[in-house]
Amino acid sequence: MHSVKVVKMSTDDVNEVFHIEELIHPDHHWSKNSFYNELANNLALYYCVKDINSKIIAYIGFWKIFEEAHITTLAVHPEYRSLQLAQILLIQVIDNCYKEMVKYITLEVRESNTAAISLYEKFLFESIGVRKNYYQDNGENALIMFTQNIWYDKFKNNFEKIKKQINKVIVSYDE
Repeated sequence: MHSVKVVKMSTDDVNEVFHIEELIHPDHHWSKNSFYNELANNLALYYCVKDINSKIIAYIGFWKIFEEAHITTLAVHPEYRSLQLAQILLIQVIDNCYKEMVKYITLEVRESNTAAISLYEKFLFESIGVRKNYYQDNGENALIMFTQNIWYDKFKNNFEKIKKQINKVIVSYDE
């Protein structure tokens, strides 16, 4: 069993986050400056997952604009996949959305990223359209995914069920 901690990302975390970003997207990735700008943005909120040794192994970022949250990035270090870390981060974002009275969550995802699409569908995101040639590195299309109102019983019940299923990882949250 693994133990992890979810914390708000700080500027001190950018170097480690950037390392993961380079591993996952070697040819076209966010710059360190992009992360610093996001952390300074009042609309944005970023979280990291740290392992028992305080090493960052995953991160997520999103913007809150009125009643909508837009997930800007989600990444898990390749050596730590299959530990449900992406689910843990999505739970953190959705819990935050409930606290902030957000109703809808949206994101873009590569059409070829079937693992991510399956994850989002598990959380009841639905594809509502395509952004043609969205990704600058290869011109790949992005699926636009959106939730129904997260306050609807169908979404809330599914979300609570997923939270109960997260059992391979011991999670603590810092606010």
